[in-house]
Amino acid sequence: MLRIRADSVKIYSRGNGNFDISISGDISEAAEASFTFDIQKDFLKNRYVPYYKPLDRKRCPKTPAGWMSWNTYFDKATAKDNLAEARIGKKFLQPFGCEIWSIESWQGNSDQLPVSKFYNMNLETNQAQFPEGMKKLAQDIRALGFRPGIWMAPFGTGNEEFYLQHKDWFLHSSDGTPIPSWNGKYTLDPTVPAAREHLRKIFKIARDDWGYEFFKIDGMSGRNKSYCAHLYERPEIRAIFSDPSCPNPFELCVKAFREGIGDDAIFLACQGHTSGPEAAYAEMSRTGADVVNPNMPIQWKNVLNQAKCTVNQIFTHNISMISDPDTILIKDLPLESARVEATIVALPGQLTFFGDKLAGIEPQKMKILQQTLPVADVRPMAIYPHFSMLPIWNLAVNNHVLGAYNVVAFFNWTDDAAEISASAQELGICPKKKYDTFEFWTKKYMGKIKLPLAFKVPARSVRIAVLRQASATPQILATDRHIAQSGFEFKSAKWNSSENSLDGSASLVGNFPLTMYISVPEGFSFDKAESSAESSAAISAGFVSLTLKASGSSKNSVSNFRIFFKK
Repeated sequence: MLRIRADSVKIYSRGNGNFDISISGDISEAAEASFTFDIQKDFLKNRYVPYYKPLDRKRCPKTPAGWMSWNTYFDKATAKDNLAEARIGKKFLQPFGCEIWSIESWQGNSDQLPVSKFYNMNLETNQAQFPEGMKKLAQDIRALGFRPGIWMAPFGTGNEEFYLQHKDWFLHSSDGTPIPSWNGKYTLDPTVPAAREHLRKIFKIARDDWGYEFFKIDGMSGRNKSYCAHLYERPEIRAIFSDPSCPNPFELCVKAFREGIGDDAIFLACQGHTSGPEAAYAEMSRTGADVVNPNMPIQWKNVLNQAKCTVNQIFTHNISMISDPDTILIKDLPLESARVEATIVALPGQLTFFGDKLAGIEPQKMKILQQTLPVADVRPMAIYPHFSMLPIWNLAVNNHVLGAYNVVAFFNWTDDAAEISASAQELGICPKKKYDTFEFWTKKYMGKIKLPLAFKVPARSVRIAVLRQASATPQILATDRHIAQSGFEFKSAKWNSSENSLDGSASLVGNFPLTMYISVPEGFSFDKAESSAESSAAISAGFVSLTLKASGSSKNSVSNFRIFFKK
C-alpha cells in the first residue's frame, strides 16, 4: 500500500497498473508544503488475508454468473427441475451472460435436512431425484449451453456404511463415540493421508469423469461454529487427530480439494472467508449467510444481512477472492425491495447467481435479473471493512467510450420514506461543477445540478444516480442495460459538431430492446434518429429516449446509430 499525504492529492489511472499523481500544498510565508509517502509492504497479508495470493485470472478471467436451486427448491430439486429451469434460463438469461447451472442437494439421503445426514463423501447419488446420475445431468446442462456446477460438503458424512468401512478416517472422542459436525454425523480427520487422498479422488472424478466445471464447496471457515475450520482448531479436537502435531489440518483439506478439481475448474469456498486458507486455493469466497432460511421465502431482514456482509467484506473483492453474497432472489419481494436486492449484488460486481424459480416470474422482474448481467468488472477503493450499513454506495467509472463518471446508489434501509443525500466531497468529485444527473430505476432526468444531491427514497428502496459532467452538447446519460451503468454496451459514441449529431454503435442482446437516454441541452431540440436496427424515439423533459432492437435474429449484434439535433 502506498499512502500519500498532502493538502491535495489526485491520482489518475493510465491503465495497466500505471498512474499519474498530482500533489499540491498550501505554501505561505510561515510554512512550506509538506508531502509524505508511506509504503506498507504486504498490507492485506499482514492485516486481513494471511494466506494472500493474487486472484488467479487464468482460472477465472471474469466474474461469472449462474443459477442454483437451493434457495427456492432447497433439498427437493430433481434433475428434471434443474433442467426445466435451465431451459428458461437459456432463453432469458444466457444471452445476457449467465453461464453456469449449478446443482445442489444431489447426494444420497440429501432429500431432507440437516446436511449432516447427507452422504457427502462417497459420490453416491440420490436415485429418486437424479435417476440418470450426475454425469448425465452435466451432459444435459452442457447441451443447453451452460457450464455445469455442483455443490459438495465433504468434511464428513451421514452414511453409516461408509463410516464403518473407513472408521479410521474419522474423529472419535476418548470413549470411541464419533464426533459430529455440520457436515456429517461422522467428521473427517484431515490428518489421515488416506482420507485426504480420497477427497482428491472424488473431486477428480466429479471434474474429469462427470464433467463439472464449477465447484461450490460448503462448510468452510465461515461463522458457523460447527463448521470444520472452527472444530479443527479446538484443543480437545486437535488432541484426538491421528497426527496431533499437524499445524494446518483445515488447509490440508482445502489443498486436497484444489488438487482434485485441477487448475481448469472454478472453486467457490462457501462460507470461506478471506482470512482463512481458502484465499490461497479458491477463486471465490462466500461473504455471508444464506439469503433465505430453509423452506421460507426471502424476507427483508435477509436482504439487510446480505448488504451488511457485502460492505463488511467487499474490500478484498477482485483482489484476493471474488465476493459471493449468495443468490439474487426477487420473485417474492415487492418491486422496490427487489431493486435493492439486485443493486446490492450487481453494483459492486459480485458473483451473480440467481435462485428464483424462473417459471412464472413477471417480465418486470426478469428484466431486473437481466440488468445484473454480465457481471460488472469492479474493484473496491476501500482497503478496510465497514461494520455498519452504508446508505451511499459510490461506483466511479472510467469507460473508454463514455469517459469518467459516477454511479451512486442511495439506499433507504428503513421502514419509512427518507431523504438520502450525498455531497461532492463524499463522492470525490468537484463541488464547483454541474452534473447531468439521471436516475436509473425511475428513468428521471434531474437536469444539470451542483451537489449535494438528495433523493426522497421510499421505504426499503434504492435510487441510482448517474452523474456525468454537464455538457453544452447532447450526451449519453444512461441506458436500461445494466444496474452498474459501466457503459460496456457502447462500442463508440462521439458528438459530430458538423452534423449536430451523436454518432455511435452499441451491442444488442438478441431480440431484446436496448434503450439509451440522451440529454438535450438548452439551445438544442431533437430532430431524428437513424439506426441499423429497428429504432423508436420518445421525447421527454430535457432528454430523448432511443430504443434499438435487432430485427429477425436472436443472435447478439452491434447496431450503428445517429441521433440528429436542431440548434
